[in-house]
Amino acid sequence: MNSTGKNAGKKTNRPIVLVSVMLAMFMGAIEATIVSTAMPAIVGDLGGFSLYSWVFSAYLLMNAITVLIYGKLSDIFGRKPVITFGIIIFLIGSILCGFSQHMEQLIMFRLIQGLGAGAVLPMATTIVGDIYSKEERAKIQGYLSSVWGLSAISGPLVGGILVEFVSWRYVFWVNIPLGILAIVGLWMFLHENIEKKKPVIDYGGATLLVISISSLMFVLVEGGVRLPWYSWETILLIVTSIITLAYFIYHERKVPQPMMPFDLWKVRSILVANLVSLTTGVMLIGISSFLPAFVQGVMERSATVAGFTLTAMSIGWPISATIAGRLLLRIGYYKTSLIGGVSLVIGATIFSLMEPSYGPLWAAAGSFFIGIGMGMSSTAFIVSIQSSVEWKVRGIATATNMFMRNLGTTIGAALLGGILNSRLKEYFEDANISRDISIDSTNSLLNKSERELLPPQLLDVLQEGLTESLHDVYLIVLLFAVVSFIGILCLPKDRS
Repeated sequence: MNSTGKNAGKKTNRPIVLVSVMLAMFMGAIEATIVSTAMPAIVGDLGGFSLYSWVFSAYLLMNAITVLIYGKLSDIFGRKPVITFGIIIFLIGSILCGFSQHMEQLIMFRLIQGLGAGAVLPMATTIVGDIYSKEERAKIQGYLSSVWGLSAISGPLVGGILVEFVSWRYVFWVNIPLGILAIVGLWMFLHENIEKKKPVIDYGGATLLVISISSLMFVLVEGGVRLPWYSWETILLIVTSIITLAYFIYHERKVPQPMMPFDLWKVRSILVANLVSLTTGVMLIGISSFLPAFVQGVMERSATVAGFTLTAMSIGWPISATIAGRLLLRIGYYKTSLIGGVSLVIGATIFSLMEPSYGPLWAAAGSFFIGIGMGMSSTAFIVSIQSSVEWKVRGIATATNMFMRNLGTTIGAALLGGILNSRLKEYFEDANISRDISIDSTNSLLNKSERELLPPQLLDVLQEGLTESLHDVYLIVLLFAVVSFIGILCLPKDRS
């Protein structure tokens, strides 16, 4: 029987392991808040606004694909070697990102960073599921979620200071000491007793999934911008995505040890949790990716202020997650998730009504409600899933839920980025100025010195175009919030 901690020859030091896990999670959490805060400055320096969403999509693609592979490997080799490998690759990618000289290079290095990130959050969450009992997990998951609060306070503050007074390149390098400390703590104090098994990795399934998602992403980002919607290239990519996805599902049902164990989806709570995680992932990336651009480019506020509008989300998340840990034991998974679903709809509604004159406090309020919704729902889902399965599949079960949220953020970054680009293009064409400016002209809005040099008329056109385009993006976010709420209503009502 596989075991950790209490059953192993050496006893795991749970408090120190918990701190090490929280450091690893903090590394990933602060990366998200810092990079989102720094993106306008990065685009202002490197150019390539039309590639804005690819910086997120590249990272999220590798994260989404590898999370399932890491989950499977952790059930074979243990959690410790897998999370260590992930942290090392993540740090290598972070170092390279800081040395990027152009946007294409940054996107390539973000792929490497995402390759490592796929192991960090799911393994950290799974380790906690291993070393704590069912009764303890709800409380501990709340502690884990508090990591997002700490990153919320420090991420935008550090990111804003680095961007304004040093260089955006340093936002990728703050992860290095955190990762090293996490590795040291895990290797010294986490002891696993793992049965030796012959590794069986579903490389065929992984390949099919990469092809399917990559093809879909390319269409969503470039469709109507660089690729006409009715071109043969677009049609070929869509057909490729559909065929490979269909064959992936068929393949996974046939192989003895699938990358995606669809048998787990027969449990209703797991099925609903995974599907809702997909839709909330779209919402999450829609807010975190594009809000700083709106605050800096249209509201004309600093990178620090833009960062703190996202801070509100990351503050709401751990507060609600901590409360959710207690609510789960009192009112059950269903009602706790339902509160989260209502908060998601409220937050998305605030964003859909946002105007430039409303100021950053309005944006922060929307972020806060989104954070509350994410904290409530994600905590309830993880505890529910881990309580529904045994150790030998807990790694892949947890990773599957993480995968669905990551898949949502991957698709969301591509979909919403594509909507933003296509709406900007349409706006410039309708204004009969598409010959004079392009989507990449929006770069100047994100650089304060360049923005101040713009003629007033051109500045108004660019800001109005970005405002209307982002309004459409947030309407889609609201749609996904409603779908998420409807999905939560389908959870089993008798779970507690």
